[in-house]
Amino acid sequence: MPGMGHPLIELEDVRAAHQRIADGIVRTPLLPLKADLGRRVILKPESLQRTGSFKIRGASNKIRAHADDARRRGVIAYSSGNHAQGVALAAATIGARATVVTLDQALAHKVEATRGYGAEVVFGGTTSLAIRERAEQLAAEHDLLLIPPFDDPELIAGQGTCGLEIAEDLPEVGTVLVPIGGGGLISGVATVIRALCPHATIIGVEPVGACAAMRSRQAGRVVTLETVDTIADGLKPLAISERTFAHMQARIDDIVVVTDVEILEATRHLLEREKLVVEPSGAATLAALMHGRVPTAREPIVAILSGGNADLTALGSATSPA
Repeated sequence: MPGMGHPLIELEDVRAAHQRIADGIVRTPLLPLKADLGRRVILKPESLQRTGSFKIRGASNKIRAHADDARRRGVIAYSSGNHAQGVALAAATIGARATVVTLDQALAHKVEATRGYGAEVVFGGTTSLAIRERAEQLAAEHDLLLIPPFDDPELIAGQGTCGLEIAEDLPEVGTVLVPIGGGGLISGVATVIRALCPHATIIGVEPVGACAAMRSRQAGRVVTLETVDTIADGLKPLAISERTFAHMQARIDDIVVVTDVEILEATRHLLEREKLVVEPSGAATLAALMHGRVPTAREPIVAILSGGNADLTALGSATSPA
């Protein structure tokens, strides 16, 4: 039964998170898509969020829920970039020290932004599992409060505040598209949408080169990928968690995948036509719509654009294969 061993969060957890963090986040708008896809599509641009990503929601909820402990001990996180920035800012806001373990190949602009929010950055390896192990080691050695990127009920509840805004601003929503990395965002959003908009369909979107959630859903258990290969650096953990898997099994309807070429096309469209700076990870949902991955989605369709910390140099030089 979904949730056995990992209790699912509920709507009241998300409402509590919203009260806790409301003064520290941006209530991002719902923007009609300018392009004509033949359907009513609305964008939820978390690219406009503080730190440029939805991650500040979960990080703030976790850290504020344990504020005294965080200030006394300091916090540590592991992240490819966006969670790192969220933790760094959330910690700084309450006066806590922050350390972040990131990938050796992490994007330079995300590393510098994390340092800019006041965190110490440690390079810990080339995979999501390696940086997690390094962070856990440092947490044990220095008695630091660990802030995981997705496998935590308070993180999930904080991310769910994005869904709460959708449900309040567009109660008639027909479909919600959510990018999947570790699964924290979709777990939180699905909790709210399932409770407040039970008629709506909830669909996750992953890169084809990092589809741990889809593989897990097909297998009926958490599957760890051997390798990942995608331009969407925020959507490529080797595995989701048992906790987020339980939420997805219980509360979402489907998962679809998109290619890197499709993601880049959507990213460029958002920049050039919608005038939104969105990183490839955040553009995955629009890519799914632009390339017919969800042909029967009920309207209105909300596509969550999860982050905007794009490497514009890389986007400008990227070319599609022939």
